[in-house]
Amino acid sequence: MQTAFTAAQLKDPGIAEAATILKDCVHYGFCTAVCPTWVLLRDENDGPRGRIDLIKAMLEADGPPDAKTVRHIDRCLSCNACMTTCAAKVDFLHLADVARIHIERHFRRPLADRLLRAFIAAAVPDARRFRRAMALARLARPLARALPGRLGALVRMAPARLPPPSPLGPGTYPAEGERRKRVALLIGCAQQALAPHINEATLRLLTRHGCEVVIAETPCCGALTLHMGKEGPALAAARASVAAWGALLDTGGPEAGGLDAVVVNASGCGTTVKDYGHLLRDDPLAGEAARIGALTRDVSELMAELGLKEPAAKRPLSVAYHDACSLQHAQRVTEPPRALLRAAGYEVIDVPERHFCCGSAGTYNMLQPRIAADLGARKARHVESTGAAAVAAGNLGCLTQIGLHSALPAVHTVELLDWATGGPMPPALDGVSVPEPAEADERAAGGDGAVGIW
Repeated sequence: MQTAFTAAQLKDPGIAEAATILKDCVHYGFCTAVCPTWVLLRDENDGPRGRIDLIKAMLEADGPPDAKTVRHIDRCLSCNACMTTCAAKVDFLHLADVARIHIERHFRRPLADRLLRAFIAAAVPDARRFRRAMALARLARPLARALPGRLGALVRMAPARLPPPSPLGPGTYPAEGERRKRVALLIGCAQQALAPHINEATLRLLTRHGCEVVIAETPCCGALTLHMGKEGPALAAARASVAAWGALLDTGGPEAGGLDAVVVNASGCGTTVKDYGHLLRDDPLAGEAARIGALTRDVSELMAELGLKEPAAKRPLSVAYHDACSLQHAQRVTEPPRALLRAAGYEVIDVPERHFCCGSAGTYNMLQPRIAADLGARKARHVESTGAAAVAAGNLGCLTQIGLHSALPAVHTVELLDWATGGPMPPALDGVSVPEPAEADERAAGGDGAVGIW
């Protein structure tokens, strides 16, 4: 693709990056068929090729975009399915980031839109603040149907009940037995507020497999604000996280061992943290950011490297595995979670149309509730068609979104792995008819890890 940026424009690093990416696009169109919004809406401007043309025109014009352009770019899920199928390997992930940052800087949204986005950007990245917001939303749930548009959809997403606050916090948690690795664990913001049991299961699983786990005082990783085009808050969050983990890289001498990995159990966050080297490439922390990004692993990647212990009790539970877009398309991690679940004794079933987004996509189901609801219902139908007893995924947003449209228990992959190797049954399976273990040994009888965080 030919571009027409001026020499002055190309001095802007973001424009220079976009120009390079745009030149790679040859409009083959393989991407169109896998784009969820194109499949639903059948509008070329709501597919990758159309959006690339709109982004090119918007950036070349170097001014406020029109509302139509913004609408079509806003509808992009950033699921990155287009990148998986693109023969020319167009880097749509980073092109979309540049476009959103440009829109945030140059386009004045309607007041209601600005207020909603400001609320999401302020509340969700802070676990305590988000928890308080969800508590208030719960009170408004009886009125959800009467509330207009996105406000009503946002209230309907609030959980029926909030879990008690988790005791899990910053500190060092020793490995059980011989230490094999020393890792930092990101406990996140929304996940720590809405589903702290996922972090607790992750901690048990890692320490049980010989990891000393360090939880540093980190803010939100920056993924949420970055994908809203709010570059300043995103960079600030990334810098704070890099500084916190960077302090652990080379400290403590040979016995402490620095860090072997930064472990993330929410794949949307993992995609951004792995990309810190790119995000902070022009920052004084660029070197440390690149090191942190290179060390970052999805929890399933690290567990595949460690190898799963012999299950304490193999339960022949059928599990539909849902591929979170951020894990399968952005990080290209698809087999490790499946292999681990099989090793734990579960029957793993692939979900039809597995490449297709569920509609969660970070803040998407809050900002584009109608499209998100169509995608969520579509995904739920496919999940239920497997006949599985539960659905598993590596991202809280996906679990929440599928749960809005299906009564099937939705559990994080680590919860099932923790349960199989000695931890408690995942809360979502409470009340579900679970098959008796095919095998049991002394660890199952002892209930190792079934109380508290441990």
